Amino acid sequence: MQAKIKNEKREARRKRVRAKILGTEKKPRLNIFRSLNHIYAQLVNDLSGKTMFSASDLELKGKTKATKTEKAKEVGKLLASKASVKGIKQVVFDRAGYKYHGRVKAVADGARESGLEF
Repeated sequence: MQAKIKNEKREARRKRVRAKILGTEKKPRLNIFRSLNHIYAQLVNDLSGKTMFSASDLELKGKTKATKTEKAKEVGKLLASKASVKGIKQVVFDRAGYKYHGRVKAVADGARESGLEF
């Protein structure tokens, strides 16, 4: 029961934040999803409703001994490198209702280190 309430509260926060931000082709929305074991990030153009790029810790090779936070930082770097190939330098960060700490913060830090601006 507690898990259901926790997820409902996160969904309410996600909808509230999502109503205020918008990703475009030149400044896409960096969306985060974290499950119990993995983390996923994607750049979304909300005007066309399409995902431009995505990255997850499943794409990382040889990082099996790293912690989940270290993997999340690598996911941010991977997504930023994919975006820089297409010339995207600025994004709008969407934490999807999660608190800005831990793995969510690590993705943002990794993306910033690789040149994305929020």
